[in-house]
Amino acid sequence: MAFSTLTTFARPTMLAVATLALSACGGGNDERVSMDLAAARVNTIGVNAYLWRASLETLSFMPLTQADSAGGVLVTDWYADPNNPNERVKVSVTILDQNLRADALRVVASRQVMQNGQWTDAPVQAATVQRLEDIILTKARDLRRSAIM
Repeated sequence: MAFSTLTTFARPTMLAVATLALSACGGGNDERVSMDLAAARVNTIGVNAYLWRASLETLSFMPLTQADSAGGVLVTDWYADPNNPNERVKVSVTILDQNLRADALRVVASRQVMQNGQWTDAPVQAATVQRLEDIILTKARDLRRSAIM
């Protein structure tokens, strides 16, 4: 069995053990810690549900070509802003972990511009990718906050 497959199966078990250990300690604060752990880690779709939902909402204006919730991959088709039809972008989002963490998210963007009737690859500003990641992470944190309140 591959390491990644093994860790995928081991993670939910480790969370269950940690939750049981915390609940066995007693005291009112332990229940809150246990609830926070469960809310930060959602395993029903294979990746963190808050990051998944936030990614879908953030990219909802773009057509999707791939949406794999088990693998945590979203890929859009090319999107051209109606105000700038000579430029188009394509975005890929990968959720790398079941935890709601900044390093659990990877965004890659491609950009093309129309030149002489053909689409030509063009550089994407690093700030654009960083801004997309920030938007997704902020939405995911907001979703988590509203779910545990």
